[in-house]
Amino acid sequence: MRKYIYSCFALLLINMACSSDFAEVAPIGVLESSTFFEKESNAEEAVIGLYDIMQYNYAKDWSSAFFIKVLPGDAANAGGGNSTDQTQLQNIDDYTNVSISNPSTESVWSLYYKAIALANTIINEVEQGSLSNKESILAETKFMRAWCYFELTTMWGDVPLRLVNPTTISSEAFAIPKSTRAEIYAQVESDLAAAIAGLPDKSAVSHNFRVSKGAAQATLGKVLVFQGRTAEAIPLFEAVISNPAHDLEANVADIWSESTEFGIESLFELGYISTNGVDWGNVAWGGRMESNLHIQLMGPRGDGFFDLTGTDFINGWGFNLPTAKLVSAFEAAGDVDRKAATLMTEAELVKAGGSVSGGPWDYEGAFRTKYATRTSQTTSDGVLELNYTTNWRLLRYAEVLLLAAEAYNAEGQDSNARAELNKVRNRAGLADVSATLTGTALFDAIVNEKYLELAHEGQRFWDLVRWGKASTELSGTGYTSKNDLYPIPASEIDKNDALTIADQNPGY
Repeated sequence: MRKYIYSCFALLLINMACSSDFAEVAPIGVLESSTFFEKESNAEEAVIGLYDIMQYNYAKDWSSAFFIKVLPGDAANAGGGNSTDQTQLQNIDDYTNVSISNPSTESVWSLYYKAIALANTIINEVEQGSLSNKESILAETKFMRAWCYFELTTMWGDVPLRLVNPTTISSEAFAIPKSTRAEIYAQVESDLAAAIAGLPDKSAVSHNFRVSKGAAQATLGKVLVFQGRTAEAIPLFEAVISNPAHDLEANVADIWSESTEFGIESLFELGYISTNGVDWGNVAWGGRMESNLHIQLMGPRGDGFFDLTGTDFINGWGFNLPTAKLVSAFEAAGDVDRKAATLMTEAELVKAGGSVSGGPWDYEGAFRTKYATRTSQTTSDGVLELNYTTNWRLLRYAEVLLLAAEAYNAEGQDSNARAELNKVRNRAGLADVSATLTGTALFDAIVNEKYLELAHEGQRFWDLVRWGKASTELSGTGYTSKNDLYPIPASEIDKNDALTIADQNPGY
Protein backbone atom coordinates (compact mmCIF):
# COMPACT_ATOMS: atom_id res chain seq x y z
CA MET A 1 0.00 0.00 0.00
CA ARG A 2 1.40 3.35 -1.03
CA LYS A 3 1.94 5.60 1.96
CA TYR A 4 1.05 9.25 2.12
CA ILE A 5 4.22 11.27 2.65
CA TYR A 6 3.87 13.46 5.71
CA SER A 7 4.80 17.08 5.31
CA CYS A 8 6.17 19.05 8.22
CA PHE A 9 4.10 22.13 8.82
CA ALA A 10 6.74 24.72 9.58
CA LEU A 11 4.86 27.99 9.33
CA LEU A 12 3.69 27.79 12.92
CA LEU A 13 6.50 28.48 15.33
CA ILE A 14 5.69 26.25 18.28
CA ASN A 15 8.09 26.00 21.19
CA MET A 16 6.50 24.82 24.39
CA ALA A 17 9.27 23.11 26.27
CA CYS A 18 12.58 22.91 28.03
CA SER A 19 13.84 26.46 28.36
CA SER A 20 13.61 28.67 31.42
CA ASP A 21 15.08 31.63 29.53
CA PHE A 22 12.04 33.18 27.90
CA ALA A 23 14.19 35.75 26.11
CA GLU A 24 15.39 32.91 23.86
CA VAL A 25 12.01 31.35 23.10
CA ALA A 26 10.08 32.21 19.95
CA PRO A 27 6.50 33.42 20.52
CA ILE A 28 4.02 30.57 20.61
CA GLY A 29 1.44 30.43 17.84
CA VAL A 30 3.03 33.22 15.77
CA LEU A 31 2.25 32.99 12.07
CA GLU A 32 4.23 34.25 9.12
CA SER A 33 0.99 35.75 7.86
CA SER A 34 -2.06 36.86 9.78
CA THR A 35 -4.16 35.62 6.88
CA PHE A 36 -2.79 32.10 6.87
CA PHE A 37 -6.00 30.41 8.05
CA GLU A 38 -8.12 32.17 5.46
CA LYS A 39 -7.25 29.40 2.99
CA GLU A 40 -8.71 25.88 3.28
CA SER A 41 -5.51 24.31 1.95
CA ASN A 42 -3.43 26.01 4.63
CA ALA A 43 -5.69 24.71 7.38
CA GLU A 44 -5.34 21.23 5.91
CA GLU A 45 -1.57 21.59 5.92
CA ALA A 46 -1.65 22.65 9.56
CA VAL A 47 -3.54 19.48 10.48
CA ILE A 48 -0.96 17.38 8.63
CA GLY A 49 1.61 19.07 10.86
CA LEU A 50 -0.12 17.49 13.85
CA TYR A 51 0.45 14.02 12.43
CA ASP A 52 4.08 14.95 11.83
CA ILE A 53 4.63 15.86 15.50
CA MET A 54 2.87 12.68 16.63
CA GLN A 55 4.96 10.59 14.24
CA TYR A 56 8.07 12.17 15.74
CA ASN A 57 6.98 11.68 19.35
CA TYR A 58 6.22 7.98 18.99
CA ALA A 59 9.50 7.13 17.23
CA LYS A 60 12.12 9.61 18.42
CA ASP A 61 15.28 7.49 18.72
CA TRP A 62 15.47 6.28 22.37
CA SER A 63 13.03 8.86 23.75
CA SER A 64 9.70 7.84 22.31
CA ALA A 65 6.16 7.58 23.58
CA PHE A 66 6.23 4.00 22.32
CA PHE A 67 9.13 3.08 24.63
CA ILE A 68 7.84 4.75 27.77
CA LYS A 69 4.38 3.21 27.37
CA VAL A 70 5.71 -0.34 26.89
CA LEU A 71 8.61 -0.57 29.33
CA PRO A 72 6.84 -0.43 32.74
CA GLY A 73 4.74 -3.49 31.88
CA ASP A 74 5.47 -7.18 32.28
CA ALA A 75 5.59 -8.12 28.59
CA ALA A 76 8.98 -6.61 27.70
CA ASN A 77 12.40 -5.94 29.19
CA ALA A 78 14.48 -2.92 28.20
CA GLY A 79 17.20 -5.01 26.57
CA GLY A 80 20.00 -3.38 24.60
CA GLY A 81 23.71 -4.00 24.92
CA ASN A 82 24.07 -3.96 28.71
CA SER A 83 22.63 -2.54 31.94
CA THR A 84 23.86 0.96 31.10
CA ASP A 85 22.72 1.03 27.47
CA GLN A 86 20.26 3.96 27.43
CA THR A 87 20.17 4.20 31.22
CA GLN A 88 16.99 6.25 31.23
CA LEU A 89 15.13 3.32 29.63
CA GLN A 90 16.73 0.74 31.93
CA ASN A 91 15.56 2.81 34.91
CA ILE A 92 11.97 2.91 33.65
CA ASP A 93 12.02 -0.83 33.01
CA ASP A 94 13.47 -1.61 36.44
CA TYR A 95 11.38 0.99 38.36
CA THR A 96 14.57 2.46 39.80
CA ASN A 97 16.02 5.97 39.77
CA VAL A 98 13.44 7.36 37.36
CA SER A 99 14.69 10.92 37.47
CA ILE A 100 12.62 14.09 37.20
CA SER A 101 15.09 14.88 34.42
CA ASN A 102 14.76 11.53 32.64
CA PRO A 103 15.37 12.54 29.02
CA SER A 104 12.86 10.08 27.59
CA THR A 105 9.89 11.06 29.75
CA GLU A 106 10.87 14.72 29.42
CA SER A 107 10.94 14.48 25.61
CA VAL A 108 7.59 12.73 25.37
CA TRP A 109 5.95 15.28 27.67
CA SER A 110 7.40 18.13 25.60
CA LEU A 111 6.26 16.72 22.27
CA TYR A 112 2.72 16.04 23.48
CA TYR A 113 2.53 19.69 24.50
CA LYS A 114 3.99 20.80 21.17
CA ALA A 115 1.22 18.90 19.42
CA ILE A 116 -1.30 20.48 21.80
CA ALA A 117 0.14 23.94 21.10
CA LEU A 118 -0.27 23.49 17.37
CA ALA A 119 -3.79 22.10 17.91
CA ASN A 120 -4.67 25.13 20.03
CA THR A 121 -3.49 27.49 17.32
CA ILE A 122 -5.51 25.69 14.66
CA ILE A 123 -8.65 25.55 16.80
CA ASN A 124 -8.49 29.14 17.98
CA GLU A 125 -7.81 30.50 14.49
CA VAL A 126 -10.25 28.32 12.56
CA GLU A 127 -13.11 28.82 15.03
CA GLN A 128 -12.97 32.55 14.27
CA GLY A 129 -13.07 32.09 10.51
CA SER A 130 -15.53 30.85 7.92
CA LEU A 131 -13.62 28.17 6.03
CA SER A 132 -15.69 25.72 4.02
CA ASN A 133 -13.81 22.85 5.72
CA LYS A 134 -14.09 24.40 9.18
CA GLU A 135 -16.07 21.54 10.76
CA SER A 136 -13.75 18.78 9.59
CA ILE A 137 -10.59 20.74 10.49
CA LEU A 138 -11.85 21.38 14.01
CA ALA A 139 -13.01 17.78 14.45
CA GLU A 140 -9.69 16.26 13.41
CA THR A 141 -7.67 18.74 15.43
CA LYS A 142 -9.75 18.21 18.55
CA PHE A 143 -9.28 14.45 18.22
CA MET A 144 -5.52 14.96 18.24
CA ARG A 145 -5.62 17.31 21.22
CA ALA A 146 -7.84 14.85 23.09
CA TRP A 147 -5.47 11.98 22.31
CA CYS A 148 -2.49 13.91 23.64
CA TYR A 149 -4.23 14.92 26.86
CA PHE A 150 -5.50 11.37 27.42
CA GLU A 151 -1.96 10.04 27.08
CA LEU A 152 -0.60 12.77 29.35
CA THR A 153 -3.10 12.18 32.15
CA THR A 154 -2.69 8.40 31.88
CA MET A 155 1.06 8.64 32.37
CA TRP A 156 1.37 11.77 34.55
CA GLY A 157 -1.98 12.19 36.32
CA ASP A 158 -2.80 15.85 36.99
CA VAL A 159 -1.21 18.02 34.27
CA PRO A 160 -1.50 21.62 33.02
CA LEU A 161 -4.56 22.03 30.79
CA ARG A 162 -3.55 24.61 28.21
CA LEU A 163 -6.27 25.43 25.66
CA VAL A 164 -5.00 28.85 24.58
CA ASN A 165 -1.34 29.48 23.82
CA PRO A 166 0.52 32.40 25.39
CA THR A 167 1.09 35.16 22.87
CA THR A 168 3.78 37.11 24.69
CA ILE A 169 7.26 36.01 25.72
CA SER A 170 7.22 36.05 29.50
CA SER A 171 7.18 33.69 32.42
CA GLU A 172 3.85 35.20 33.53
CA ALA A 173 2.20 34.37 30.22
CA PHE A 174 3.47 30.81 30.31
CA ALA A 175 2.48 30.11 33.93
CA ILE A 176 -0.43 27.69 34.31
CA PRO A 177 -1.20 25.35 37.24
CA LYS A 178 -1.98 21.66 37.01
CA SER A 179 -5.57 20.64 36.42
CA THR A 180 -7.02 17.54 38.03
CA ARG A 181 -7.36 14.34 36.08
CA ALA A 182 -11.14 14.80 36.24
CA GLU A 183 -10.77 18.18 34.55
CA ILE A 184 -8.49 16.71 31.90
CA TYR A 185 -11.00 13.92 31.23
CA ALA A 186 -13.81 16.44 30.90
CA GLN A 187 -11.89 18.36 28.22
CA VAL A 188 -10.93 15.14 26.43
CA GLU A 189 -14.59 14.09 26.37
CA SER A 190 -15.64 17.49 25.02
CA ASP A 191 -13.03 17.38 22.25
CA LEU A 192 -13.92 13.81 21.30
CA ALA A 193 -17.63 14.61 21.18
CA ALA A 194 -16.82 17.37 18.68
CA ALA A 195 -14.60 14.97 16.75
CA ILE A 196 -17.38 12.39 16.53
CA ALA A 197 -19.78 15.02 15.23
CA GLY A 198 -17.43 16.32 12.56
CA LEU A 199 -15.25 13.43 11.36
CA PRO A 200 -16.13 11.27 8.35
CA ASP A 201 -16.61 7.54 8.38
CA LYS A 202 -13.46 5.48 7.84
CA SER A 203 -14.63 4.68 4.31
CA ALA A 204 -14.74 8.40 3.47
CA VAL A 205 -11.47 9.82 4.89
CA SER A 206 -9.49 11.90 2.40
CA HIS A 207 -6.21 10.08 3.11
CA ASN A 208 -5.91 6.64 4.66
CA PHE A 209 -3.77 7.78 7.60
CA ARG A 210 -6.32 10.34 8.82
CA VAL A 211 -8.58 9.59 11.75
CA SER A 212 -12.28 8.86 11.32
CA LYS A 213 -15.47 9.03 13.34
CA GLY A 214 -14.84 5.44 14.44
CA ALA A 215 -11.45 6.37 15.87
CA ALA A 216 -13.06 9.14 17.93
CA GLN A 217 -15.90 6.86 19.11
CA ALA A 218 -13.46 4.14 20.14
CA THR A 219 -11.17 6.59 21.93
CA LEU A 220 -14.04 8.18 23.84
CA GLY A 221 -15.26 4.73 24.83
CA LYS A 222 -11.77 3.92 26.11
CA VAL A 223 -11.61 7.18 28.07
CA LEU A 224 -14.93 6.33 29.72
CA VAL A 225 -13.80 2.79 30.58
CA PHE A 226 -10.68 4.23 32.20
CA GLN A 227 -13.01 6.22 34.45
CA GLY A 228 -15.22 3.23 35.25
CA ARG A 229 -18.13 4.71 33.26
CA THR A 230 -18.71 1.50 31.37
CA ALA A 231 -22.45 1.90 30.73
CA GLU A 232 -21.74 5.15 28.85
CA ALA A 233 -18.93 3.50 26.87
CA ILE A 234 -20.98 0.59 25.52
CA PRO A 235 -22.99 2.52 22.87
CA LEU A 236 -19.77 4.01 21.52
CA PHE A 237 -18.16 0.60 21.14
CA GLU A 238 -21.35 -0.79 19.60
CA ALA A 239 -21.28 1.98 16.97
CA VAL A 240 -17.72 1.02 16.00
CA ILE A 241 -18.43 -2.72 16.03
CA SER A 242 -21.59 -2.44 13.93
CA ASN A 243 -19.83 -0.36 11.26
CA PRO A 244 -18.70 -2.61 8.36
CA ALA A 245 -15.72 -0.32 7.76
CA HIS A 246 -14.13 -1.86 10.87
CA ASP A 247 -13.18 -5.49 11.39
CA LEU A 248 -10.37 -7.82 12.41
CA GLU A 249 -7.73 -8.81 9.90
CA ALA A 250 -8.44 -12.41 8.98
CA ASN A 251 -4.94 -13.65 9.82
CA VAL A 252 -3.28 -12.65 13.08
CA ALA A 253 0.14 -12.89 11.40
CA ASP A 254 -0.81 -10.13 8.96
CA ILE A 255 -1.67 -7.40 11.48
CA TRP A 256 1.77 -5.78 11.42
CA SER A 257 2.67 -6.38 7.78
CA GLU A 258 3.00 -3.61 5.21
CA SER A 259 0.08 -5.07 3.26
CA THR A 260 -2.38 -4.26 6.05
CA GLU A 261 -1.15 -0.77 6.96
CA PHE A 262 -4.10 1.61 7.39
CA GLY A 263 -6.27 -1.47 6.86
CA ILE A 264 -9.62 -2.59 8.16
CA GLU A 265 -8.38 -3.25 11.71
CA SER A 266 -6.62 0.10 12.08
CA LEU A 267 -8.42 2.97 13.80
CA PHE A 268 -5.46 5.24 14.53
CA GLU A 269 -2.10 4.57 12.94
CA LEU A 270 1.09 6.56 12.47
CA GLY A 271 2.86 6.06 9.15
CA TYR A 272 6.58 6.06 8.39
CA ILE A 273 8.48 6.33 5.10
CA SER A 274 12.01 5.87 3.78
CA THR A 275 11.89 8.57 1.11
CA ASN A 276 14.70 10.51 2.77
CA GLY A 277 16.96 7.47 2.53
CA VAL A 278 19.17 8.55 5.44
CA ASP A 279 22.57 7.02 6.06
CA TRP A 280 25.13 7.13 8.86
CA GLY A 281 26.49 10.40 7.54
CA ASN A 282 23.28 12.41 7.50
CA VAL A 283 21.04 10.77 10.08
CA ALA A 284 19.61 13.38 12.46
CA TRP A 285 19.84 11.71 15.87
CA GLY A 286 17.11 13.21 17.98
CA GLY A 287 15.56 14.76 14.89
CA ARG A 288 12.79 13.79 12.50
CA MET A 289 13.89 10.85 10.39
CA GLU A 290 10.45 10.02 8.88
CA SER A 291 11.44 6.33 9.08
CA ASN A 292 10.79 4.12 12.12
CA LEU A 293 14.15 3.58 13.83
CA HIS A 294 12.47 1.58 16.60
CA ILE A 295 12.13 -1.44 14.35
CA GLN A 296 15.93 -1.61 14.18
CA LEU A 297 16.23 -0.91 17.91
CA MET A 298 13.97 -3.87 18.71
CA GLY A 299 15.47 -6.43 16.31
CA PRO A 300 17.27 -9.43 17.86
CA ARG A 301 20.72 -8.19 18.75
CA GLY A 302 23.66 -8.89 16.45
CA ASP A 303 27.21 -8.76 17.81
CA GLY A 304 27.32 -12.53 17.65
CA PHE A 305 24.33 -13.09 19.94
CA PHE A 306 21.53 -14.12 17.55
CA ASP A 307 22.18 -16.19 14.43
CA LEU A 308 18.89 -15.89 12.55
CA THR A 309 19.59 -18.53 9.91
CA GLY A 310 16.38 -20.21 8.75
CA THR A 311 14.16 -17.24 9.58
CA ASP A 312 13.08 -14.11 7.72
CA PHE A 313 14.42 -11.84 10.49
CA ILE A 314 17.39 -9.47 10.44
CA ASN A 315 19.60 -8.54 13.37
CA GLY A 316 18.88 -5.32 15.23
CA TRP A 317 19.99 -3.69 18.47
CA GLY A 318 18.17 -5.84 20.98
CA PHE A 319 15.82 -3.48 22.86
CA ASN A 320 12.37 -4.47 24.17
CA LEU A 321 12.88 -8.20 24.57
CA PRO A 322 9.90 -10.38 25.56
CA THR A 323 9.69 -11.57 29.15
CA ALA A 324 9.58 -15.21 30.18
CA LYS A 325 6.23 -14.41 31.81
CA LEU A 326 4.75 -13.49 28.44
CA VAL A 327 6.13 -16.65 26.83
CA SER A 328 4.58 -18.73 29.60
CA ALA A 329 1.23 -16.98 29.22
CA PHE A 330 1.09 -17.84 25.51
CA GLU A 331 2.06 -21.44 26.18
CA ALA A 332 -0.43 -21.83 29.03
CA ALA A 333 -3.20 -20.62 26.71
CA GLY A 334 -2.18 -22.98 23.91
CA ASP A 335 -1.92 -19.83 21.82
CA VAL A 336 0.25 -20.99 18.92
CA ASP A 337 -0.61 -18.62 16.06
CA ARG A 338 -0.67 -15.39 18.04
CA LYS A 339 2.48 -16.38 19.91
CA ALA A 340 4.28 -16.85 16.58
CA ALA A 341 3.09 -13.41 15.48
CA THR A 342 4.43 -11.87 18.70
CA LEU A 343 7.65 -13.65 19.61
CA MET A 344 10.02 -16.53 18.82
CA THR A 345 11.59 -18.66 21.53
CA GLU A 346 15.18 -19.85 21.47
CA ALA A 347 14.01 -23.44 20.96
CA GLU A 348 11.99 -22.35 17.93
CA LEU A 349 14.96 -20.43 16.53
CA VAL A 350 17.24 -23.44 16.92
CA LYS A 351 14.67 -25.67 15.25
CA ALA A 352 14.58 -23.28 12.29
CA GLY A 353 18.37 -23.48 11.91
CA GLY A 354 19.55 -20.51 13.96
CA SER A 355 21.15 -20.19 17.37
CA VAL A 356 21.78 -17.94 20.37
CA SER A 357 25.29 -17.47 21.68
CA GLY A 358 25.71 -16.26 25.24
CA GLY A 359 23.05 -14.19 26.92
CA PRO A 360 22.13 -10.75 25.57
CA TRP A 361 21.20 -8.25 28.27
CA ASP A 362 17.67 -8.77 29.65
CA TYR A 363 17.21 -11.88 27.49
CA GLU A 364 14.72 -14.37 28.90
CA GLY A 365 14.57 -16.93 26.10
CA ALA A 366 12.76 -15.15 23.26
CA PHE A 367 12.89 -12.23 20.82
CA ARG A 368 9.93 -10.34 19.40
CA THR A 369 8.36 -10.99 16.01
CA LYS A 370 5.73 -8.26 16.40
CA TYR A 371 7.13 -5.00 14.99
CA ALA A 372 10.18 -6.99 13.87
CA THR A 373 13.17 -6.51 11.59
CA ARG A 374 11.96 -8.67 8.72
CA THR A 375 13.44 -9.11 5.28
CA SER A 376 10.00 -8.26 3.89
CA GLN A 377 10.25 -4.82 5.51
CA THR A 378 13.56 -3.93 3.92
CA THR A 379 14.03 -0.88 1.74
CA SER A 380 16.37 0.15 -1.03
CA ASP A 381 16.47 3.74 0.26
CA GLY A 382 19.58 4.57 2.28
CA VAL A 383 21.04 2.36 4.99
CA LEU A 384 18.69 -0.48 5.92
CA GLU A 385 19.00 -0.06 9.69
CA LEU A 386 17.86 3.57 9.51
CA ASN A 387 15.03 3.24 7.00
CA TYR A 388 12.40 0.79 8.22
CA THR A 389 8.89 1.96 7.30
CA THR A 390 6.76 -0.12 9.68
CA ASN A 391 3.78 1.84 11.03
CA TRP A 392 2.67 2.04 14.66
CA ARG A 393 -0.89 0.83 15.17
CA LEU A 394 -1.93 3.01 18.11
CA LEU A 395 -5.57 1.93 18.23
CA ARG A 396 -6.99 -1.10 16.50
CA TYR A 397 -10.27 -2.95 16.31
CA ALA A 398 -9.15 -5.88 18.48
CA GLU A 399 -8.62 -3.48 21.39
CA VAL A 400 -12.11 -2.08 20.85
CA LEU A 401 -13.57 -5.60 21.12
CA LEU A 402 -11.69 -6.26 24.36
CA LEU A 403 -12.70 -2.89 25.82
CA ALA A 404 -16.30 -3.67 24.88
CA ALA A 405 -16.01 -7.07 26.56
CA GLU A 406 -14.71 -5.38 29.71
CA ALA A 407 -17.55 -2.84 29.67
CA TYR A 408 -20.23 -5.48 29.10
CA ASN A 409 -18.79 -7.60 31.92
CA ALA A 410 -18.78 -4.63 34.30
CA GLU A 411 -22.45 -4.04 33.50
CA GLY A 412 -23.44 -7.67 34.05
CA GLN A 413 -23.96 -8.35 30.33
CA ASP A 414 -21.71 -11.39 30.29
CA SER A 415 -23.13 -13.04 27.18
CA ASN A 416 -22.25 -9.91 25.19
CA ALA A 417 -18.83 -9.81 26.85
CA ARG A 418 -18.14 -13.41 25.85
CA ALA A 419 -19.23 -12.69 22.27
CA GLU A 420 -16.71 -9.87 21.82
CA LEU A 421 -13.97 -11.76 23.64
CA ASN A 422 -14.51 -14.82 21.46
CA LYS A 423 -14.06 -12.81 18.27
CA VAL A 424 -10.50 -12.00 19.33
CA ARG A 425 -9.84 -15.55 20.50
CA ASN A 426 -11.19 -17.12 17.34
CA ARG A 427 -9.02 -14.93 15.14
CA ALA A 428 -6.04 -16.15 17.19
CA GLY A 429 -7.05 -19.78 16.54
CA LEU A 430 -8.47 -20.37 20.03
CA ALA A 431 -11.83 -21.84 20.97
CA ASP A 432 -14.65 -19.88 22.60
CA VAL A 433 -14.49 -19.45 26.34
CA SER A 434 -16.97 -21.54 28.28
CA ALA A 435 -20.58 -20.37 27.98
CA THR A 436 -20.75 -20.62 31.78
CA LEU A 437 -17.88 -18.19 32.35
CA THR A 438 -19.23 -15.12 34.16
CA GLY A 439 -18.39 -12.35 36.61
CA THR A 440 -14.88 -12.14 38.00
CA ALA A 441 -13.73 -15.27 36.22
CA LEU A 442 -14.79 -13.78 32.89
CA PHE A 443 -13.07 -10.50 33.74
CA ASP A 444 -9.85 -12.40 34.45
CA ALA A 445 -10.16 -14.09 31.05
CA ILE A 446 -10.53 -10.68 29.40
CA VAL A 447 -7.46 -9.41 31.28
CA ASN A 448 -5.40 -12.38 30.10
CA GLU A 449 -6.66 -12.08 26.53
CA LYS A 450 -5.66 -8.43 26.46
CA TYR A 451 -2.18 -9.35 27.74
CA LEU A 452 -1.69 -11.71 24.82
CA GLU A 453 -3.41 -9.71 22.08
CA LEU A 454 -1.83 -6.32 22.88
CA ALA A 455 1.59 -7.49 24.07
CA HIS A 456 4.26 -4.87 23.27
CA GLU A 457 1.67 -2.27 22.25
CA GLY A 458 1.91 -0.06 25.33
CA GLN A 459 -1.38 -0.88 27.09
CA ARG A 460 -0.50 -3.50 29.71
CA PHE A 461 1.04 -1.44 32.51
CA TRP A 462 -1.58 1.31 32.44
CA ASP A 463 -4.33 -1.32 32.51
CA LEU A 464 -2.74 -3.04 35.51
CA VAL A 465 -2.65 0.30 37.34
CA ARG A 466 -6.29 1.17 36.68
CA TRP A 467 -7.43 -2.38 37.52
CA GLY A 468 -5.51 -2.31 40.82
CA LYS A 469 -3.51 -5.35 39.70
CA ALA A 470 -0.05 -3.79 39.34
CA SER A 471 1.23 -4.72 42.80
CA THR A 472 0.25 -8.37 42.27
CA GLU A 473 1.31 -8.83 38.65
CA LEU A 474 4.57 -6.90 39.08
CA SER A 475 5.51 -8.37 42.45
CA GLY A 476 9.25 -8.87 42.78
CA THR A 477 10.17 -6.51 39.94
CA GLY A 478 10.95 -3.43 42.03
CA TYR A 479 7.59 -1.82 41.25
CA THR A 480 5.92 0.37 43.89
CA SER A 481 2.84 2.56 43.67
CA LYS A 482 5.17 5.51 43.04
CA ASN A 483 5.67 4.10 39.56
CA ASP A 484 1.97 4.44 38.68
CA LEU A 485 2.84 7.89 37.32
CA TYR A 486 5.92 9.40 35.74
CA PRO A 487 7.49 12.46 37.37
CA ILE A 488 6.52 15.90 36.12
CA PRO A 489 9.65 16.94 34.17
CA ALA A 490 11.99 19.23 36.06
CA SER A 491 12.10 21.50 33.01
CA GLU A 492 8.34 22.06 33.24
CA ILE A 493 8.52 23.05 36.90
CA ASP A 494 11.53 25.27 36.19
CA LYS A 495 9.84 27.29 33.47
CA ASN A 496 6.23 27.21 34.66
CA ASP A 497 5.91 29.71 37.50
CA ALA A 498 2.52 28.30 38.48
CA LEU A 499 4.19 25.03 39.52
CA THR A 500 6.47 24.30 42.47
CA ILE A 501 8.21 21.18 43.71
CA ALA A 502 5.09 20.54 45.77
CA ASP A 503 3.28 19.84 42.51
CA GLN A 504 5.60 16.94 41.76
CA ASN A 505 4.01 13.48 41.65
CA PRO A 506 4.36 11.44 44.88
CA GLY A 507 7.71 9.83 45.57
CA TYR A 508 9.81 11.88 43.15
